[in-house]
Formats: sequence, C-alpha cells, structure tokens
Amino acid sequence: MSETLLYGDTLIHYLVRPTAKQSQKVTIKVHPEGQVIVHAPHTAEPEQIRQAVTKRLRWIWEQLETFKRQQAYVCSRKYVSGECHFYLGKRYQLKVTCDTHALQQVKLLRGYIEVTVRPASEEHQAEKIKELLFSWYRERAKEVFKRRLDALLPQALWVQGIPPVRIQTMKTQWGSCSPTGTLTLNPHLVKAPRECIDYVLLHELCHLAEHNHSERFWRLLDQVMPTWETVKTKLDEMAELYLSGV
Repeated sequence: MSETLLYGDTLIHYLVRPTAKQSQKVTIKVHPEGQVIVHAPHTAEPEQIRQAVTKRLRWIWEQLETFKRQQAYVCSRKYVSGECHFYLGKRYQLKVTCDTHALQQVKLLRGYIEVTVRPASEEHQAEKIKELLFSWYRERAKEVFKRRLDALLPQALWVQGIPPVRIQTMKTQWGSCSPTGTLTLNPHLVKAPRECIDYVLLHELCHLAEHNHSERFWRLLDQVMPTWETVKTKLDEMAELYLSGV
C-alpha cells in the first residue's frame, strides 16, 4: 500500500508493509535510494499508521536529505588523487601514479589505495582507474567472502558442506540465495565493515533453511546474530556510497 504525506513543500511517499515479526510497533526505514518503508502489524488501523508516520516526518525528511547529499558526493567522482574510497569499512585516499613503463595495478597502502596507470587523456585515464579499481575490489571480495564464510559456517548448523558462491554486481542487493542453494554476493560489499559482511552472509545462509522471510527465518537470524538489526541499519546508512561509483 502506497501513501503520501506533505512535509513543508516536500511530498513524502511511503510504502506500508506487514511486519515480519510479532511486534505491535510501527517501524520506519528510509533506504538510500529514497524509498521509505513502513512496517506495521496486521492489526494496525490505517489512521494509526498515518499518525505514526506523521510524528516522524521531520526525521524521514532529514534522512532523505542526507542520502541526497551522499548521492551528490558519489556522482562527483573523477578518479583523481585525493578522492575517498572504502575498503572493509575504512576510508582510503586514492593516490594516482602515472608511469609509462610500470605495471598498471592497484595496491593498498597505509591510508591510501594507490593506482598505477600509464599517462593518457583525462577521460581515458579515469576510465582505466575505474576499471582497475573494480577488478581489485572483485578479487578482494572473493578472498574476504571466502574467509568470512569459512568462519561463519560453524554457526550455521543447518548447512551441510560449503555452499557455492558467485560474485555478481547488483544495484540494489547485497546478496541473494538461489533455490538450488547458490549464494550470490555483491563485490561492493567488501567496502563495508566485517560485521556488515557477516550479516549479509548469515542472512543468505538462513535462506538455505528457509527461503522466504518467514517467522522461522527471522528466529534463525536472531539466534546466529542477535544484533543484526543494528548492523543492517549501519549498512543501509552507507549503502549509497558503497554501491555507487566503482
């Protein structure tokens, strides 16, 4: 169900969805792409939901404005020295080194991600830096995800063996689990802190036991990661910066 409220001169659209848990509270999530989701119990009346949203309209507006500013920051990237890039939750400055004879590569140094490229026009050089960075993130993601999956599997007692994993860039998802049990993970997730990576992995491992977001699924996730809601919020708040750009 889609609804709209006016805050100042801004129309705020929100979607109402039934809560996944046995909760009597109305909860509101503002996603980086600008979507506002209101989770409400089945017993909540439309007016009750509307009042709950109205009380938090200022907060919703502030969250939407924050994500807009983050998007503006991301879109301004030109892949030059001094820009900020993320790896495992930490910010690193980009350091571009031009060398006609050196190997074109990416290195992680203390406080820097150094990209070595051959001299070229500004446009072609930026494209090459972007290409090298993405390849570097993808390789790092394979290593980190494997290491974290190996560490988390002992908690997932319902999983037999090591599930197959593939890396695939996705615009709006961190991960998914196929009906056949293959985990698909977004390489951009390697930019997030380890606890956020663990949350996504555990979320998808829970889907091996329960493919839908049923009561059993949420109970399982609560058992293996009691703090998942806090970690998810942390990941959501930075999603626009992690998912965009490289």
